[in-house]
Amino acid sequence: MENRRLYLTGSWVDLENHFQVADPGNGELLAKVPAAGAQEAQLALESASAALPAWRGLTGMQRGDYLLAIAEVLSRRQEEIATVITRENGKPLAQSRGEVGMTIDHLRWFAEEARRAYGRIVPNQAAGKRHLVLKQPIGVVAAIAPWNFPLVLAARKVAPSLAAGCPTILRPASQTPSCAIMLAEAVEEAGLPAGVFQLIAGPAEPIVRTFLDSPTCAKITFTGSTEVGKKLVEGSAKRLTKLSLELGGHAPVLAFADADLDSTVEAVAVTKFRNTGQSCIASNRIYVERSIYEEFLKRFVDKAQSLKVGYGLEEGVEIGPLVNEEALRSALEQIENAGQAGGRVLCGGKKAEPGPGRPEQGFFLEPTVIADVPAQAVCMNEETFAPVAPVVPFDSEEEAVRQANETRYGLAAYVFTSDLNRAFRLAEQLEAGTVCINDAVPATSNCPFGGMKESGQGRELGIEGLEAFLETKHVSISGMG
Repeated sequence: MENRRLYLTGSWVDLENHFQVADPGNGELLAKVPAAGAQEAQLALESASAALPAWRGLTGMQRGDYLLAIAEVLSRRQEEIATVITRENGKPLAQSRGEVGMTIDHLRWFAEEARRAYGRIVPNQAAGKRHLVLKQPIGVVAAIAPWNFPLVLAARKVAPSLAAGCPTILRPASQTPSCAIMLAEAVEEAGLPAGVFQLIAGPAEPIVRTFLDSPTCAKITFTGSTEVGKKLVEGSAKRLTKLSLELGGHAPVLAFADADLDSTVEAVAVTKFRNTGQSCIASNRIYVERSIYEEFLKRFVDKAQSLKVGYGLEEGVEIGPLVNEEALRSALEQIENAGQAGGRVLCGGKKAEPGPGRPEQGFFLEPTVIADVPAQAVCMNEETFAPVAPVVPFDSEEEAVRQANETRYGLAAYVFTSDLNRAFRLAEQLEAGTVCINDAVPATSNCPFGGMKESGQGRELGIEGLEAFLETKHVSISGMG
């Protein structure tokens, strides 16, 4: 078991209290990590505040060079970090490699964007005046990352924040802290000044409460559940702390008869089963035009049954374990509820039996396809973080759009069609921050990501990702006759 440390005030520190991290695939204890609290959070804020003047005083190019140096360290350690992600998260190793690769790309993207915090000169409307619009760092930022994509979703916060000139404190999820600690090691090797980046881990409540209560913390950026996001909104009212929130999703798929059926089945399987279904943009409700419904089900079930379930480091594994016992229990409850409501479980539906590559202690669930799921079933209304796919027929485009939008969530939506007019109609009509047309993997460094409705506020990535960490200042100058 590894003894990990936290990275505070430019130094590696241990603490009296610790928490343990276990492998969800076999139950092995992987790491012992210091459990910080309010005192350490306050210390981190003070160190970040002290680092702010010099860090924001650098040019964007200089800050970008630091990000490029971090990316270079991660690139050299890619396989090592990917293995750690798989052991703590459970996802197949190939997907962990992809996560590290995307993290590197995010760092490189924002290294370049650091140069582009553009203001502007505004034409005056009164004689003798001039107007400037300036973009300046928002201040000290606290970043809270989730366990399902523990490195790349941390990078989506840390990279633009640092690029904008904001010292940043990262709190990773307690299930998956080690890759964030390795990011801190890369920061140290890249030579960032003390206090510019810090890593704190431990119970959320005292740490986040300290962030919310402190006038030093200008912003909190968070990825996690809608319920926790609402608590942050309530907590931010005291000081009007700025928030960026990427919250829960309940993504619909709309599969039309004019789409190529083979490619649609393959793509929908990716949207549902990637990361073992533990993704905010995973498809949660699959609507299929009635004329192809039965054939889609047949092929989709065949695809689901062909997926190899097992430990993430095993060769060829496509479905790893769920993150913990609670996640497995919740998935099984949703499956049972869908069946009781009238859905037909066509495959899966139960915990995967122990076998080669599937230790008995692991939280493995068979890929599950449920047909004819009624609208009142829990899985049709609440996020499913598991390889569970409810499938429902529809008869018209209007019906499909109505069903897709009947949710409090609005993070992503998927459409499969060969009709270009329909593609544009649905891109405009679907209530989601990302609409994917014949595309299963939409995320890219240069396009914004975020949700509508109760799926969050603000955007990450793209030019919007840097803007989220900048204040806009108007300078009005008179006497310029």
